[in-house]
Amino acid sequence: MALSDLVALTLLPWVWWRLIAERLQAGWSAGDLVDALLAERPQHDCTPASLRARAADALAAAERLGIAPIAWNDPDYPAHLAAIADPPTVLWLTGGREALRPPAVAIVGSRAGSPYALAVAEHLAADLAARGIVVVSGLARGVDSAAHQGALSAGGATIGVLGCGADVIYPREHRRLAAAMRAQGAILSELVPGTPPLPHFFPLRNRIISGLSRAVVVIEAGEKSGSLITARLALEQGRDVLAVPGNVLNGRNRGGHALLRDGAKVVETADDILEELQTTPLVHSRNVEQSSAAPDELLSCLPVGEPCDLDALAERSGVAVNHLLPRLLELELQGRVRRAGGGRFVRI
Repeated sequence: MALSDLVALTLLPWVWWRLIAERLQAGWSAGDLVDALLAERPQHDCTPASLRARAADALAAAERLGIAPIAWNDPDYPAHLAAIADPPTVLWLTGGREALRPPAVAIVGSRAGSPYALAVAEHLAADLAARGIVVVSGLARGVDSAAHQGALSAGGATIGVLGCGADVIYPREHRRLAAAMRAQGAILSELVPGTPPLPHFFPLRNRIISGLSRAVVVIEAGEKSGSLITARLALEQGRDVLAVPGNVLNGRNRGGHALLRDGAKVVETADDILEELQTTPLVHSRNVEQSSAAPDELLSCLPVGEPCDLDALAERSGVAVNHLLPRLLELELQGRVRRAGGGRFVRI
């Protein structure tokens, strides 16, 4: 698929993005999809030619700014993210692609976090990063920035997912933090360079935060916190959701406590998170150069009727996680497997 056509798809109205993902996963070419969507749903002052011109401008701007586009069919595209129902068509990255490969855990919480919440976020992130886990968050004020800083302090990698272009750091006071993250991790966005931080982009980016991660840890979330959106999306994607208990007197963590009542695991230390993942980083840190398996051999690792996630399938097959998805997509197009939700696949 032409990268410019994939970028053109991201410039269409955001309410179409899920439909675009579904059609790409069903085997449509990006070029045909651009033409078909604009024929089905004509847009004022938008033609296939003008859309492709805007896509070319976005790619040229990215090259000038040192931003790397990673399309959904790129080998470096994170396999866990590719397995969600509506993966971004293109990711725009500044920093190192290697940050996309190790297992990741998201830490999210209040923008107006208490000193307790900020200390917990920084401590958990540092402990996870020291053990080879990539810490994912949204570069927002409060818990997010504390988590990023904790990972950096331990010499680990951290990924910030933005609700604006990867070159538009928001809030502005986090520009120095973002620079450190690029050197030691990555900044990601699904939005073309130069996109401003509009309100509706922030709930959308939450599915990327959870989609990149094996688990989501919520620290101090109020009843209407955006962190609860991330937690809900994580559950829909089949991710583990965990929460840190907080002060019951000030009401700051009512949303987090609601998650605990609903069955989220209590987190006090990084060991609680790793125990929930049932792994250690060394066990699940796979070499991307591992030998691959033919689709028929991969199929034999999928019991009929039993949904299986990427990590379990990687353990059974010995194939690196980031090599699995192309083979699973091939089997899906052949009608031999289907998606079972939550990033899982089932043999038909």
